[in-house]
Amino acid sequence: MAHFELNGQWQLTSPQRPDINIPMTLPGDNVSALLQAELIPNPYVADNESKVRWIEECDWHIEREFTVDEPVLLAKQVWMTLTRVDTLATFYINGEQVLTCSNMFAQQRIDIKTNLKQGVNTIRVEFARVDLEGAERAKKLPFPIPSAMGNNQIPHMNLIRKTQCHSGWDWGVCLMVSGIYDPIQIEVVDDVWLKGFSTEQQWKADGSVLVDVLVEVETDTQLHEITIEFDDQRQSIRTEGSGHYHCQFHIIEPKRWWPAGYGEAHLYSISVHCGEQLLSRKIGLRELRLNNQTDEHGSAMEFIINGTPINAKGANWIPVDAMPGRECESRYRNLLQSAVDANMNMIRVWGGGQYESETFYNLCDELGLLVWQDMMFACSLYPSDDDFLKDVEQELRFQIPRLKEHPSIALWCGDNEVIGAIGWYDESKHNKVKYTVNYDRLNRMIEQVIGQQDDSRRFWPSSPCNGELDFGDAWHDDSKGDMHFWDVWHSGKSFNAYLNINPRFCSEFGFQSWPSFAEAKQFVPEQDWNVTSPTFEQHQKNPRGNSIITEMFTRYFRFPSGFEEMLYLSQVQQAMAIKTACDHWRAISPVCRGMLYWQLNDNWPVSSWSSLEYSGRWKQLHYHAKRFFAPQYLVFSEHTGKLSLHLLNDAKEPVSVNAQLQWVNWQGEVKQTWQLEQSVSKDSNTVVWQLDDQFDIANLTSGFFYAEGQVGEERITNTWFSTHELKTLPMEKAKIEVKIEANHITLASDKPAFFVHLESDTDGRFSESSLTLLAHQPVTIEFLGDDVAAMAESLRVYHLMQ
Repeated sequence: MAHFELNGQWQLTSPQRPDINIPMTLPGDNVSALLQAELIPNPYVADNESKVRWIEECDWHIEREFTVDEPVLLAKQVWMTLTRVDTLATFYINGEQVLTCSNMFAQQRIDIKTNLKQGVNTIRVEFARVDLEGAERAKKLPFPIPSAMGNNQIPHMNLIRKTQCHSGWDWGVCLMVSGIYDPIQIEVVDDVWLKGFSTEQQWKADGSVLVDVLVEVETDTQLHEITIEFDDQRQSIRTEGSGHYHCQFHIIEPKRWWPAGYGEAHLYSISVHCGEQLLSRKIGLRELRLNNQTDEHGSAMEFIINGTPINAKGANWIPVDAMPGRECESRYRNLLQSAVDANMNMIRVWGGGQYESETFYNLCDELGLLVWQDMMFACSLYPSDDDFLKDVEQELRFQIPRLKEHPSIALWCGDNEVIGAIGWYDESKHNKVKYTVNYDRLNRMIEQVIGQQDDSRRFWPSSPCNGELDFGDAWHDDSKGDMHFWDVWHSGKSFNAYLNINPRFCSEFGFQSWPSFAEAKQFVPEQDWNVTSPTFEQHQKNPRGNSIITEMFTRYFRFPSGFEEMLYLSQVQQAMAIKTACDHWRAISPVCRGMLYWQLNDNWPVSSWSSLEYSGRWKQLHYHAKRFFAPQYLVFSEHTGKLSLHLLNDAKEPVSVNAQLQWVNWQGEVKQTWQLEQSVSKDSNTVVWQLDDQFDIANLTSGFFYAEGQVGEERITNTWFSTHELKTLPMEKAKIEVKIEANHITLASDKPAFFVHLESDTDGRFSESSLTLLAHQPVTIEFLGDDVAAMAESLRVYHLMQ
């Protein structure tokens, strides 16, 4: 088939910088190209961010030549399809303007045949300054629309359909990138154009499923044969001109798609052929509903997949990198595999980022990760005039049909925190009715457009939200809907505040840490190894972040002695905060059916709420998440009024657990042991032990409880202290011996040691870390990485009382 290529190398120039003329790769962005050409310092290192801010004050042009052969010119049409064009872009072919774009989230598709000539052609894209356009649009508004200037470093970004965190966030660098981040597709159409296909599922009472396939064809002639293959079945359709053609497959015994931890994420291939054209994708067969029924606590917020209620466990997702040119399948896979390896089954694509690439959703489908999908609005107010609504409608009419084919998508959510934002800004606080109507106008349009394109999933107005048309305070009302609980981080409440909240679904809560020493060394020069050095502070975007971390140290821990120890302890503190919340919310299951902490990943090296560092390295929180999100878990709780040990089973089948509970003093002597053997039913929460009234409560500070159990091949553990204020407990200083044999590390301690954490400067992680080590009970840990020698050379073992 005749074709030509527009991906690969272009030339990047700027009218404001005549000295710049460098290669730029598409898909890619201008900042990555400038860095590659060594025209800027690495924005992620030291305080270089401020040294590259001039980029946002320039227009950027990219250009290339391409060759067109005669068969292309003889074709009926030559379609150019573009997605993720960022953002204000005008396209010229052979000097003639063919397209203008102003929405990064919309698809552009144009026939460029008449603009082409035989032989060498030129294509040029001019990207205009987004900051100036934002200011211009603000002047034309009938009333002010406040933007998230606590997060953005450039005003009026809410008026432009571009990734909101490109201009900074309270974890994000301000890098105003421009470019094209998906491959440019060229389709040379002769007689017939296979434009696309979609599927729908109709489930029958007998467990079988009808899969409807709708194929869209454009042609001038009548007769063509379309072949559709699915599940070893093949059907043919004869076309009668342009239009939509329909066929149906009946799958008697479907292999269902399940979220991680509940079964296999089975995918079926489906392909559509017509002549030389082939379209294919993978789909998952599954039933999905959201249960919001009222109950004695308020109303539920429970995802039900294939008839099974799911305990949603996971985290919030931000874009992989502030330089989108660095997105690649291996990084997506590493991050999402790490989520699954930590027993997560749901990811929330947050509304200040982007509708993600196909790579992301394909991996979520494959790995069994449910996706809570925000629309791209966050923390600002947004216009609701006709032009803005039309712009948003255009993006939704592309994004919803694209994404609805993925079995991983579980929910369409209107925005992130925009209902709440009405109460944040002076303009809207003093004119609530006007701004609420303005909000409702946009939100209802979003709901309507999504509903027209996908009625198989629920639309949820906003996150957090108490429910439809409920503009209540979902930051503090835990009885219904989804909640964002930020009182511990933003309001300085103690970790115990998590124990007073019983959310139905908590879709955001978080606590920051500093990066690990291994990570910090990548971007902080040695002379600045201090948490208040200007360089280190440049990588803390939350104005009170360092103060909150340090103040919390003084509440809970003995103060660390140096830079390295402060970084380590900040990660202990973060893990303790999130574990406190998740342990409690799991212990009250099924009242709480979802917990998605803020946040999974970082888009540059930074102090943040993430559990995976920019490099992909696991923070201590991520190792703890692997334990506290496990399908079977032993959790301590006092919510019944008495210290209890619960055995949780999230699986859809019963399990047997063989467990042991020990009361151990600080010297490491086991003072009391309880053998616990129990078989429990599916989706259950069972109290397997309670503290005996004979036990002297005053004695609780003299030791700790340690629970350990075996479920099949999996070992589950948990440690309980009588207080979060670990500084008050008379823990002993342990001595830990470390032996390394190949990729196995054996740790042995003379006294109990807590938050025993392994860190090395090389890539890779450990089979477990940040764990409790009992006295004289060696534990062998596996290094999961390639460079064992580099790991052994740089290995550091931290623990709480070192």
